[in-house]
Amino acid sequence: MIAELIDLAKQMREGQKRGESLGLTDDEVAFYDALETNDSAVKVLGEPALKNIARELVSHVRKSVTIDWTLRESAQAQFRVLVRRILRKYGYPPDKQEKATQTVLEQAKLLCGDWAENGGAVS
Repeated sequence: MIAELIDLAKQMREGQKRGESLGLTDDEVAFYDALETNDSAVKVLGEPALKNIARELVSHVRKSVTIDWTLRESAQAQFRVLVRRILRKYGYPPDKQEKATQTVLEQAKLLCGDWAENGGAVS
């Protein structure tokens, strides 16, 4: 049990260092990682574009997050449209957009509870 806690602490420190080296907040790193899982997107767009997408996603999602948005299909549909628009804007590979949209949606669900409780405060 203690070994698992130590490993978790190490992973958290590594994540913070990675975010600092990328110049992204923890929330932005979460979206960056969701987008980065697609190797062709990384090759086509490069790190700067993925960082811009992550920042824009966090900004737009944070403005519209509510406590119950994960339960409302209409709110999720609006979120998917928003993500697709941002991905298209930056030239994210069209054949990979649906998978990226789903991954970003799942990531947003994990983060939105904290955002709604903190009134959208940056972590």
